[in-house]
Amino acid sequence: QVQLVESGGGSVQAGGSLKLACAVYGYTYRRYCMGWFRQAPGKEREGVAAIRSDGITTYADSVKGRFTISQDNAKNTLYLQMNSLKPEDTAMYYCAADLGWSLSLGPDAYTYWGQGTQVTVSS
Repeated sequence: QVQLVESGGGSVQAGGSLKLACAVYGYTYRRYCMGWFRQAPGKEREGVAAIRSDGITTYADSVKGRFTISQDNAKNTLYLQMNSLKPEDTAMYYCAADLGWSLSLGPDAYTYWGQGTQVTVSS
């Protein structure tokens, strides 16, 4: 059974940094996509960044140059380094995984989801 567990969220002032982690259990496929998504209250879930098993990445325009997605295959862990955080980055952040190869930032393209970790950025 696939399980994704996020950690690393918290509260930070604008301009600060956080690093999110997503531990992956029971997912042994060698070809996959994984992504980070976020959802603020009253808003739809949106894609932030995605990475394929071959290392190719994509980012939402709103986070380019500030966020970096990475993976440590030895630890079965996905990361999201978030720098220069802004109040508008405040949201629940989720990691997701799928066997697809499209590197999509659309939530509907992902099958497996974590429970989320809250990020709050104050001005």
